[in-house]
Formats: sequence, structure tokens, C-alpha cells
Amino acid sequence: MTVQLFTWRRSAVLVVTAGLVAAATMTSAFASVAGQASTATASASAAAAPSSFRGVNWADPSDNYNSGPVVPSGLSTSDSYGMVYKITLNMVAGFRKNLGANTLRLPINPASVGTAWWNSYRATIDAATAAGDKVILSYWDEKSSNDGVIDDTTTWNQMWDTVTKDYAHNPHVFFEPMNEPYGYTAAQWVQICTQWLADRTYIPRDRVVVSGTGYNDNVTAVGAASALDGTLLSLHFYGYWASYKTEADWINNLLPRLGAYAYRTVVDEAGAPMTIGLNYGAHNGDTYTSYLAATTDIARGMGMGLVYWPGLRFGDSYSIESLGSDGKLTNNSVSGVAQLKWGYGYGTVPPVNDLPAAPPGQELINSASGTRCADVPGFSTTAGTQLDLWDCNDGGNQTWDYTSSHELSVYGDMCMQAGTSTAASGTAVLLESCTGATNQQWTVNSNGAVTSAADSTLCLDTVGGATADGTLLDVATCSGSTSQTWKMGS
Repeated sequence: MTVQLFTWRRSAVLVVTAGLVAAATMTSAFASVAGQASTATASASAAAAPSSFRGVNWADPSDNYNSGPVVPSGLSTSDSYGMVYKITLNMVAGFRKNLGANTLRLPINPASVGTAWWNSYRATIDAATAAGDKVILSYWDEKSSNDGVIDDTTTWNQMWDTVTKDYAHNPHVFFEPMNEPYGYTAAQWVQICTQWLADRTYIPRDRVVVSGTGYNDNVTAVGAASALDGTLLSLHFYGYWASYKTEADWINNLLPRLGAYAYRTVVDEAGAPMTIGLNYGAHNGDTYTSYLAATTDIARGMGMGLVYWPGLRFGDSYSIESLGSDGKLTNNSVSGVAQLKWGYGYGTVPPVNDLPAAPPGQELINSASGTRCADVPGFSTTAGTQLDLWDCNDGGNQTWDYTSSHELSVYGDMCMQAGTSTAASGTAVLLESCTGATNQQWTVNSNGAVTSAADSTLCLDTVGGATADGTLLDVATCSGSTSQTWKMGS
């Protein structure tokens, strides 16, 4: 397949809908591939849209290929459940604030599951999902063998039985039977996954992520297997696999690995050096900048999920975040983060010349209190929950995306809504699934007022103008009061 890269311009218009990418400067070859993906989307049985996965890997500094327990960077096997939970909340908040991430991919192995460490390690899953994140759990074989084959089928099945039974009823948890099954032929790997599904019919297929063949580097064989219909697929793609220096060459390399199955695919490993000063806004001319440009453009344009390797891993030059002594995450590359956000679907133009894409994930700070934010109580994901005011803490339940359709969304798929049907002064402000309804649309004005599209005379307010923790939010007739004045930022 030969594809010439369309040239991005700041005036280019990109439209993404149901996996179909169209741009004024796009070649017909690329349009054809994207069109195939769009057609396939209409008949897809997997309910979880791949593009809803915007995430990072949280990895063990020693290696996820481990004969002992896997322990992501910043954790210790001596940590209690409560300590792991607290650290995970901090990590998730940092990934969300810095990157706009809503997905965490975690390693598991038999040495980590059903063990003393499992009692604590479970807190990573519990905390991340409580904060509204998706979690992908992936099995890694032992470092001692590291042959792309399941080390022991019996213990592997026992591990998965424990994990799936623990999390079958948590819709935020997804299961990837094996990371990089390169020791198997395509037929063997399809059969293993088919049996995995048959043994666990209580797990919905749209929560199973089937790795591509080889080093997760091609999804065409698993995508074509009817026995695996309804599952998501995962692809790995790295810049050290070739020495191309143009985005066009990398696109030519990537598209055949997807075939007609982009509509089902999450790229759950892709990464590049983030600590050596590369300018990812430059795109062409360097192997890694052109690779990342191609990966993020294709992920965004074809509606695929993107989970960066790694979000955090000590000692790894690819790590896009660093963990400071204060426990906070910081970005290792401004242009790298901007390019990743573009791949996630944020911003309206691609980042160039080291300029970041539009920042997602802002706190909505109430001016009357100065230190308290619009908050989802208790990280609730229950529709109808009334929002409140709480001390700003960078939590995922305080991270609001102001979308192009003027919604204020949290968790990626829940929106701030004025009332249940109609809005009037005193109407409660609720958490609801995003539908595009008028009472979910808001105007964030330059004077700090946040007005409802359902009635522009109504402003986001606190009940009674109060400022204490736990004060509920409502809409009230706009008066210019400080309780109706908000700032998006940190």
C-alpha cells in the first residue's frame, strides 16, 4: 500500500466521525482506508469506542517481564492497600491534568495475583476506576523465559479467573489476555483467545482486548477471526522498528498492520524518547518525531484509542512524565505532550513548532471561595448526582473539558447539566451522560460567568451563594455575584 502524507496546514479542516477521517489536503488512498474503517464501524459489535481510550502505561522500573510481582514505579510491595490507593489517585490525577489521560494500562502476572501483594495491588484498579478511569489489565510472561508464550497455562488461567471474577462487574476494567504473544502462530493465538472467551462467558466481549499477533504488531489476523468478533484489538507500534524520517513512510508502515480493523483497535503501546530534547512539533526529518506524528495522526484520524508507553517508568527515556520529590508528576517534553494530546483527539489543529494543542482537563474554580472547585461528590459516576463545591485537589472528578460543542465534561463521557429537563432559577446542576442536550451546553464568558445555553439569563452558582465544602451547585439568575464567577485553570 502506498500512501502519500497529506500536508497539515493551520487552516486545514479535520473532521472525525465514526472512525472516518477527511481533510482538505488528504490523499485519496488514505481516504479509502479511512472509509473502510467507517463502514466497518457501523457493524461493529464492540460497544466501547476505541477512541474513548486516552491513556498511559504505568510500568515496573525493573521490567513488566518479571518472575516476581510487578510493581509500577512509585509503589512498593510493602505498601498497604490504603497507601497504594492514595498514590494511585495522585498518579491518575496527574496523568489526567498533564495529559488529558483517562485510561491506565497495568501489568499483571501470577506472582502478583492471589498473593499478599494482590491485596494491595488491587488498589491501583480500585482507585483508578473510582476516579473514572478505564483500566486495561495485561498479562506479561516471565523475564526468565521471555519467549512470547504463556509460562504456565494452569497458573495463567487461575490468575485470570481470580482477576475476572474480582472485576467482572466493574465496567471500567478491560482484560488483555497476553501482552505480545510473539511465540505463537496466528492460528495458535486465535485459538488461545477463543478458549479464553469460552471459559469466561460472564465477561462481555467488548471488555476483552485481544493483542495483535507477533509483538502485538499486526491486528489483521485477529480482526479477521470470527471467533473473536465483538472484542477490542490492541496494537503496538514503535519508532525503533525502522529508520524512516518522514511521516508518510511511517504511515505506509502502519496502515497495513491495521488493515480494515482500525475501528476496533486501541494502540496500547506507542512511545518515543521524551528526555533528549526532541521537538515533536517538527514532524519530518527525524525518525522519532516523524514516527510519533504518524502514530498520533492516524490514531486521531481513524478513531483509534491511544495508550502511551510509558506514562511513568523510572529510568526509561520514553517516560513522558517524571515523579518529583513532592509526589507530583511533571511533563518531560512540552512538544511530546502536545503531540500525544493531538493523538488523543484534543485541539483543533495539529501542534507545530513546539506549540501545544489546546489543554484539556481544567479545574473550574469558584471565585467566591478562591480555593474550591466544581466537584463530583465521591468520584460518583451515577447519573443524576448533584455537583458540589470542594477543595481543589486536581482529582479526576474536578477535571472538566470544555468541548467544541460547549459541554463541560468529566471522565470523558459525563457532562454537567442544568436540571433534568428544563432549567429555571434554583435548578440543581447534575452529572449526566453526555447527550448534546441544550441544558448540557454552557458559555464560559470572559467575565467569569458560566451561562446555560438553555437560558442565557441563568448562571452556574452555588446554592445560597455559599462557599463551604459540600455546598451544592445550581443555576440562578445572573447577578454578577462572586459565587457566579468561575475560573478555568489550575
